[in-house]
Amino acid sequence: MDPYKQRPSSSFNSPFWTTNSGAPVRNNNSSLTVGARGPILLEDYHLLEKLAQFDRERIPERVVHARGASAKGFFEVTHDISHLTCADFLRAPGVQTPVIVRFSTVIHERGSPETLRDPRGFAVKFYTREGNFDLVGINFPVFFIRDGKRFPDLIHALEPNPKSHIQENWRILDFFSHHPESLHMFTFLFDDVGVPLNYRHMDGSGIHTFTLVSREGKCTYVKFHWRPTCGVKCLLEDECVTVGGNNHSHATQDLYDSIAAGNFPEWKLFIQTMDPDHEDMLDFDPLDITKTWPEDIFPLQPVGRMVLNKNIDNFFNESEQLAFCPAIIVPGVYYSDDAMLQTRIFSYGDAQRHRLGPNYLMLPVNAPKCAHHNNHHDGFMNFMHRDEEVNYFPSRSDQARHAERFPIPSRVVTGSRGKTIITKENNFKQPGERYRSWAPDRQERFVRRWVDALSEPRVTHEIRNVWISYWSQSDKSLGQKIATLLNVKPNM
Repeated sequence: MDPYKQRPSSSFNSPFWTTNSGAPVRNNNSSLTVGARGPILLEDYHLLEKLAQFDRERIPERVVHARGASAKGFFEVTHDISHLTCADFLRAPGVQTPVIVRFSTVIHERGSPETLRDPRGFAVKFYTREGNFDLVGINFPVFFIRDGKRFPDLIHALEPNPKSHIQENWRILDFFSHHPESLHMFTFLFDDVGVPLNYRHMDGSGIHTFTLVSREGKCTYVKFHWRPTCGVKCLLEDECVTVGGNNHSHATQDLYDSIAAGNFPEWKLFIQTMDPDHEDMLDFDPLDITKTWPEDIFPLQPVGRMVLNKNIDNFFNESEQLAFCPAIIVPGVYYSDDAMLQTRIFSYGDAQRHRLGPNYLMLPVNAPKCAHHNNHHDGFMNFMHRDEEVNYFPSRSDQARHAERFPIPSRVVTGSRGKTIITKENNFKQPGERYRSWAPDRQERFVRRWVDALSEPRVTHEIRNVWISYWSQSDKSLGQKIATLLNVKPNM
């Protein structure tokens, strides 16, 4: 056996303590000192290594989705959609693909309670035979804004005040008063579904419009939806106190304990599809991330099921270092011109390279399970053993070749340069329809949450009027109820 060949991770299970370089450690309890009382000698290499390693245990916290939990399992195709896509992992019913999933809260910090009102991240990494596919989404089917250029400001508004480090509603309401497209998202966030019971009892959505590409090159717009087989369950305000109690990690513990007990969480995957040639027939832009596609026109089609049947082995390696990026797709799945998706294609990978380093995709949890080959060399934390002499392309010495061609969208895109907005914003119709679909008691809880938020002392009269106007345009009675409880005369 080649003594220099990298050994499997099990080789770390040495029968005695060693340094990182493998040298035996005779005493892991006491520092090397002059006499029984010191001083400590700088030549105690193991002491220095141990302290230096400990000092660097923490990596930068995620700017968003810092609080999260992961689990592993598989995805199984249950319905044939091979006429829509040439994606290998969707090639036929019965095909299984290993996955790892990370659930998270979006805004709050790594140690924050999991009972706070906040969107939940729902990110799935498929380890397919043609590379990884990252389906990165949340538990709601829409988002606050439609242009990624506003995303840093959105997060700054939702995060704590930079002066006091306290999250304050007046800052949130001030920012979003300039973005009426956010109303639809707020009908989810301020609704009863704003605080899921746990990660097992919540929906998931890819949010964006993607493109499925068939072997013949035909393109179909698609939206991905996860539905839990155990149903959606949520917490009202008083229940958050009871369930959270002294356990800020109740959702993480529920996920871990459920899997350990053999009660494996399961979701069904559904898709909605649309012919791109029909996108102008709607009264909204179907690529607008603040809109949903009506299910009576674009029904949910079953595709498969996902089962999480294995807990992670190490939280840091398989949750903290687990990294997702919407740019990571496979043949048969492609992007759309969704403006938020286009910015996330860059932003997510850039964030991971800052947080984990340029070679973050070499980490076992992020690396593909299939064979892979490229000329990416060197950089921080590049631990791949390579002995090739050719690290360029093309070469008559390196036999690596291009993969077989696979179809990508070939639609012609034309237009003038310009910083513009979409022509069919239609910001108020879907929020009003969603509000009117609720039972009266659910409507009243929604109204009360908005009245409480708008009643805070630093929310100005101008901001209150803007929000009352927005909600009135969505549903006249909704705006009137909020105005009456605030003792404000709405400007209709």
